[in-house]
Parts: sequence; C-alpha cells; structure tokens
Amino acid sequence: MAGSASVASMHAALPLMEQFYTIQGEGYNTGRAAYFIRLGGCDVGCHWCDVKESWDASKHPRVELADMVAAVKQYPGRNVVVTGGEPLMHDLTQLTATLKEAGCQTWLETSGAYPLTGDWDWICVSPKKFKAPLSSVLQLAHELKVVVFNKSDFAWAEEHAAQVGAHTRLYLQPEWSRAAQMTPLIVDYVKQNPQWQVSLQTHKYLDIP
Repeated sequence: MAGSASVASMHAALPLMEQFYTIQGEGYNTGRAAYFIRLGGCDVGCHWCDVKESWDASKHPRVELADMVAAVKQYPGRNVVVTGGEPLMHDLTQLTATLKEAGCQTWLETSGAYPLTGDWDWICVSPKKFKAPLSSVLQLAHELKVVVFNKSDFAWAEEHAAQVGAHTRLYLQPEWSRAAQMTPLIVDYVKQNPQWQVSLQTHKYLDIP
C-alpha cells in the first residue's frame, strides 16, 4: 500500500502559476537562496496584492508534483517556499512529502485563512483584513509578518501578535506602494516596541523576482 501511495503522490497535481529560483526577500529568511513555488487560487482579495493574476486557479496549468520537484532539483538550493495566491486552499500534504523526499526544507507563506496541511520547517503567516486567519494556524506560525498600509495597522498587528506562540518572530513590513510613508513609522514603532522587527521587500530593492 505504501508503494502505491507513493506512486499516486507522484501523479498528483496542483495549479502552478510560476516557479523560480531566487533570493528570499522578506522576513526571517531574507537573503537566503530559495526556490519559489507559487500556486494558483486565492479568495482573500487584498486590493494591494501584487500577484492578482494568481487568484483564479483555473487559469493556471495543473502540474504534477514530480515535475515541480524535478525543476527544484536543477538548482543547488534546497529551501523551497510554497506561496500563492493562498496555498492552503489546496491540500499540501503530498507536495511537502515529495519535497522532503528530495531533501528540501519546506517554507510556507500563507494568510492563515485555511486549515494547515503539509509538513513544514518554517511557517510565515501574513494575516489579511479581508479574510481572517484561523487561530489554529496563528499558534503554529514561526513568523508573523504584518503588512502595514496605514497607521491603524499597528493596533491590528498587536491583535494578531496576542494570538501567536511565544516562539513566533514578529515582523512589520511596509506595503510597497506606501513604503515612503510607512517605513519611518515602522522604524519608530519597533524602537518603542522591540519585540517587533522590521521586514523589507529587499527583492524589490535588488530588482530580482
């Protein structure tokens, strides 16, 4: 039975918007080589989302997990970020199992709006106002990354920080189009509230994917 399950997982497929090898630009793992798997499908609906083309899963081809992992193995890095869209709209159990079999570290980027599936080495929860995160996912987060669009987001960030575990690292990140206005406020806030750290979208400054 185990053998047939393994064969089945190799032929399982998920809607894939894009995949690419780059440098992680945000949060705790900033600066580390990482392979990104961006899945299609999202109903969270952030108006400032920079990958709105990911929202409709039907517009992206379903790619077999074996083919995704084969693409990962073409590169020397073994840190794999699964993102979206909202990746937890899909059952990620087989994807993470296949990645683990290939010797990969599995990193998740999620809004936390859906139940957690998969086996993860690092979970980054970036909650959105448009669809609330589940407390069960917040409690498992290694990293809470709150995007700051306006001043009211600081209080909103604290509401979610109160729901995560003691092990969770806390990050405030300016929304890109508002970075000039929000970054000075974030710097001041972190100086006054040092349990938080500043996260920047360094890949945009570096002009890489």
